Amino acid sequence: MSKPLLFALSTCMHCAKVKELLISLGVDFDTLYVDRLAGEDRNERMRELKGYNPAISFPTLVIGDEVVVGHKEQKIREILLGE
Repeated sequence: MSKPLLFALSTCMHCAKVKELLISLGVDFDTLYVDRLAGEDRNERMRELKGYNPAISFPTLVIGDEVVVGHKEQKIREILLGE
């Protein structure tokens, strides 16, 4: 499984909660704060996000072929831990 990628906003409390959950589970993941990007880099990442989540909402967590939109702790646990 590839490293999970969290599309987030730096001011989003739900994004922070998903990040805290991943850290507590010991998951190695990358966080992309879209609001801290600019120019073409931001546009490219927004297009990438739209491919996973057409609503372009945050947080969006990509775990392999799975996409979790929002702070859905149980769903994240199911995907990562099989709970």
